[in-house]
This record gives sequence, C-alpha cells and structure tokens, in this order.
Amino acid sequence: MGIPITVGPADDELTIGVALEIPAPWAQILEDARERFGDPLARAIPAHLTLLPPTAVQRVALGAIVDHLEQVGQGMAGFEIVLAGTDTFRPVSPVVFVRVQEGGAACDRLQEAVRTGPLERELTFPFHPHVTVAHHLDDDALDRAAKELADFAAAFDAADFVLYEHGPDGVWRPRRRFGFGPPPADQP
Repeated sequence: MGIPITVGPADDELTIGVALEIPAPWAQILEDARERFGDPLARAIPAHLTLLPPTAVQRVALGAIVDHLEQVGQGMAGFEIVLAGTDTFRPVSPVVFVRVQEGGAACDRLQEAVRTGPLERELTFPFHPHVTVAHHLDDDALDRAAKELADFAAAFDAADFVLYEHGPDGVWRPRRRFGFGPPPADQP
C-alpha cells in the first residue's frame, strides 16, 4: 500500500518528482533553446526525462521514499539513451519534445519501478519517454521549437536518476541522486 498522495502541497507536504537528468553539454543546449522559445520555466526546470511527474507527498514519508528509490536503483543496471529529433503531444497537450530514440524500454521499466511502494500512483497520460523543450507556448513558438531542434541528437549513459523537490520559488532542485546497480552477470 502506498503513502497517501495528494493533489497540492500543504505545510506538512512537499512536491517531488523523479527524473533522469540530461547531462552536459546537452542539458545546457536544451535549456538555452527552451529559454529562446520563450518558455518561462526554462531556468526553473533542468533538462530531464520524467520518471515520476510532480507528486505531493507527506514530509514524514521522505525517508521511506529515499529507501524505496535506493532499492529501485540498485535493482536495475544503467543503460544508454539516444535522443534524436522532435515530436509533439499536440493537439492533446501543447508540448514539443526531443524524442528518445533508444533506451525508451529501459526508461519505461524504471518509471514503473519508481511508481511502486510509497510512490504508487496512476498517471494522467500513458508514459511516453521524452525531453520537453517547449510547453504551454503559442503555436508559432511550438512550431519553431520543433523545427529548430529537429536535428538535435545526443547519446549518453544513464548511470543514475534524481529525486527533485519543487521549491516555493517554483524551481525544481535535485535533492538526492540514486545510482544503478551492476549489470546482470550474463552481460559484459
């Protein structure tokens, strides 16, 4: 049974998220682009791939959540992520994102494991691994984002994931990093 999760934080709650951080130099490229497109959240949200969307939890549950995420990390091996090109969730949601070309299945397994135990929750939309580069902007800005980053490509090893806390100033800050365990014995 999971810890009660509520819609908005009260004094005894905090809003967290769990994500794969996009490493340098690609994070800076994507954050600069997001700012250039006019997204007001460009500097408040580090470039990432969401595993657990914003979730309000009881502060007293944080220890159990950290223990859970440590177990999740140690139970999985790191993996490669390849990002390439752009796509959109329009007309359902005004979002342009960079596509996950490789590593999507591993991201899916990881997010499913994260959303168990104390973080068990349903998603508003089915999980689709992506890196947002423009959100809630007008159609012209969204079209420009899709066009300007159409040739974007990056490849990196996901060696850990991050627990983020949403501050009262609206900025998402890393709270704790969780490394992955060793690869299975039958893999090099």
